[in-house]
Amino acid sequence: MGSLSLSDDPLHYPSIRRDESVVDNYHGVPVPDPYRWLEDPDSEETKEFVKKQVELTESVLKKCETREKLHDKLTKFYDYPKYSAPFREADKYFYFHNSGLQPQKVLYMQDSLDGEAEVLLDPNGLSDDGTVALSTYAVSEDAKYLAYALSSSGSDWVSVNVMRIADKKVEPDTLSWVKFSGISWTNDSKGFFYSRYPAPKQVYTSLLEGENLDAGTETNTNLDHQLYYHFLGTDQSEDILCWENPDNPQYTLGASVTEDGKFVLLYINEGCDPVNKFYYCDISTLPGGIKGCKENRRLPFVKLIDNFEAMYHAIANDDTIFTFLTNKNAPKYKLVRVDLKEPNIWTEVIPQSENDVLDTAVAVNASQIVVSYMSDCKHVMQLRDLKSGTLLHKLPISIGSVDSVSARRKDSLFFIAFTSFLTPGTIYQCNLESGVPELKIFREIVVPGFDQKEFHVSQVFVPSKDGTKIPMFVVAKKDIVLDGSHPCLLYGYGGFNVSLTPYFSVSRTVLMRHLGLVFCIANIRGGGEYGEEWHKDGALAKKQNCFDDFISCGEYLISSGYTQSKKLVIEGGSNGGTLVGACSNQRPDLFGCVLAHVGVMDMLRFHKFTIGHAWTSDYGCSDKEEEFQWLIKYSPLHNVRRPWEQSNDVSCQYPPTLLLTADHDDRVVPLHTLKLLATMQYVLCTSLENSPQTNPILGRIDCKAGHGSGRPTKKVIDEWADSYSFMAKAVGATWID
Repeated sequence: MGSLSLSDDPLHYPSIRRDESVVDNYHGVPVPDPYRWLEDPDSEETKEFVKKQVELTESVLKKCETREKLHDKLTKFYDYPKYSAPFREADKYFYFHNSGLQPQKVLYMQDSLDGEAEVLLDPNGLSDDGTVALSTYAVSEDAKYLAYALSSSGSDWVSVNVMRIADKKVEPDTLSWVKFSGISWTNDSKGFFYSRYPAPKQVYTSLLEGENLDAGTETNTNLDHQLYYHFLGTDQSEDILCWENPDNPQYTLGASVTEDGKFVLLYINEGCDPVNKFYYCDISTLPGGIKGCKENRRLPFVKLIDNFEAMYHAIANDDTIFTFLTNKNAPKYKLVRVDLKEPNIWTEVIPQSENDVLDTAVAVNASQIVVSYMSDCKHVMQLRDLKSGTLLHKLPISIGSVDSVSARRKDSLFFIAFTSFLTPGTIYQCNLESGVPELKIFREIVVPGFDQKEFHVSQVFVPSKDGTKIPMFVVAKKDIVLDGSHPCLLYGYGGFNVSLTPYFSVSRTVLMRHLGLVFCIANIRGGGEYGEEWHKDGALAKKQNCFDDFISCGEYLISSGYTQSKKLVIEGGSNGGTLVGACSNQRPDLFGCVLAHVGVMDMLRFHKFTIGHAWTSDYGCSDKEEEFQWLIKYSPLHNVRRPWEQSNDVSCQYPPTLLLTADHDDRVVPLHTLKLLATMQYVLCTSLENSPQTNPILGRIDCKAGHGSGRPTKKVIDEWADSYSFMAKAVGATWID
């Protein structure tokens, strides 16, 4: 592919030290790791590397003509009111609202749905730059207390606080070193369950040395997740340890109290696969209550499911009779029921569907469930009888996605939050007391100046390398001509059972309108779009299917006249960053630009940092010889090659590439991106005089930001403007007013 340099002058990349002495031996195969030193985020050398890369990237972005225009349009377009579906506790309703450009969404409450709303918790006052975000939260059953977890700078670590709702007074209770945790109150409102890790080793060192630890920049492995109960008004040191797994330090634990308050349910996970152990404890019969367990260091949980064969998620219980969503012998999921008094007798309530995946099931009022199915990557909603599973009504929603269903057993009113490519958001309410359930619009989210009639959505099914049909959504302006002239953005994920369904995107809408872009989502294997078989077909030894699927979708967009290779952009984040990194290595000729966000790039060492060990369920682990052989074949870090040497075509080079990460990403730690950036710049750009690689290889490294959640609005818009102006320059997209 011809060169499309973003700069008139050749780029001067920073010189980066290579330590050729670092070579690992994997099952007899020597693998050099010359940038191992970049794994230390605190070293002066790493900080200097980051500083120079930030300066280089900024020097290029400054020359991207659309950057300011994009920033202005995105800011203007993003300035519309956003709402969540309301949820109810006791006699109050709660919901989230962002007036437009507020850094973080605000939690409101009201006494009735048409009553006056008041602010309960506004995270925007908790930091000057909006980088403190609300993550998990729970209102006590009597609506007297709010327990809420705050994250700083995008880290997965949170601290939990408690507010008295009546006067909004923040109680002295503060819980630290909480991560990957829910918050679940007992119905007496005396306290709640939560999960935490022991504090990282650096904390003790920092405290001894009188320093403050900046949580989220460390890379220690997260091990020994523990379940605790916190009594209101007590110090964290007095919390009751309810469960731990010292023999299995990689397990993660989550607990929830049933709606009737009788049981606490314990979910134990080993990795990221949809499988879990399921234990329960009848807290209503504990002789000394939860406090009485302090001596035993454990609650007396009963082990209903004590293996990792399938997923079990409790939907509802009537005393000891429990209904579960499960994939046991049902890769497309089903509902089953068991009486805890007869744990060996299970009955099927809703059998597995032939074609569609049973995605969610939420119990409402005494006797019904709202279920949503995924049908070819979009949602279908039904109301069913909880006891028999019989279909009562189809709930008519248009083609799109159900974001959430807000319902309780004690209410006949429930809410559905809906979105699609051309629907910014609709919140429906449905009252089951009125006979035939009717979805009424409770709140419609309106974006000023947005007219959905300007755009068109289609779904195509693209044959992959092995013939498997891969669904892909294509969104574009209605008047598009298929002459191959359009910039095209292809987005994918393909892993961990995650499904990509239609959603409204401010940034993509601006790109379609002002850059003439075609936006596509490829529902490749590895996701959950067609159930567990689809997931497994893109995992472990079959991971290459993900890349084949994505590449086939790219080739389809070119052969169908949407775009051409020099205008085809690929984008993905996290596991999707791995995807675009691997595809760029395998087919550099096919793409005109690569945007890889917070990707897992070192497939041989990912399991050694923070929560990386949990991903071996999808990737495998280099410690095992067979799995090393899978990983080394596609690991983005280990497969950077000079395309002009592979093809004997000197014009063949890597597309303009922007690798994005952030200093507080403690999920996929920045070292993945930094090592790949150093490797690509060396192999392609600096190790040869007059290298044919004139397309830029750059890194965007954000500060006070993490893996993505909790980012303030300004940071979101800044990143969009940077990455998409880079893209526009790379593919020669011109601005349309």
